Amino acid sequence: MRFSDRVDAGRQLAAKLSNLRGTPNLVVLGIPRGGVVVAYAVALELHAPLDVTLTRKLGAPDNEELAIGAMAEDGSRVLDERLIAELHVSRDHLDRVTETARREIERRAALYRGRRAAIDVREKVALVVDDGIATGATMFATLQMLRGRQVVSLIAAAPVVSSEARQRLRVRADRAVYVAAPALFHSVGSFYEQFNPVSDSEVRELLADVAEAR
Repeated sequence: MRFSDRVDAGRQLAAKLSNLRGTPNLVVLGIPRGGVVVAYAVALELHAPLDVTLTRKLGAPDNEELAIGAMAEDGSRVLDERLIAELHVSRDHLDRVTETARREIERRAALYRGRRAAIDVREKVALVVDDGIATGATMFATLQMLRGRQVVSLIAAAPVVSSEARQRLRVRADRAVYVAAPALFHSVGSFYEQFNPVSDSEVRELLADVAEAR
């Protein structure tokens, strides 16, 4: 299965979440950057507020696209200890990528939200959206952070999810929702006809659009 683009994927994902439409305490949280485009489409379909949840992948040595963990906005981390041991990742490398992630999260928080405060998720149904889940590191770090913020319910959603991540999501979220969970999973982008990079300015515009509409 392939989606034409992230907006198409978001609309198809929203159809799977239609029972949430009109939920008064629902908040949609997109994982930047690509996940925000999907989350934007979901938020519009479900008539829900939209915010970002700032989590940053921690890349492996010589392959920053391979996640050995992730860091959330509150400073908490989720580490793939098995992969770290397998790749012989040093503590120095972990410290460096963690610091880089921390600075990028702070930059994005200021850029994306501007003067708007982050949406308070206490006593809310938190719907966390990404454009796809491969290893799951970024999503897992986000869910871990939100667990400590007194949410009523925690839902993880993405248009496409790897079979490995799907199994792990079941114990980390109250509910996991996806359109496709293929047995063969090479990359998130391989399930999209158009998978162009998303800019910071586009993320800002999408967030502002939903905020103004409400």
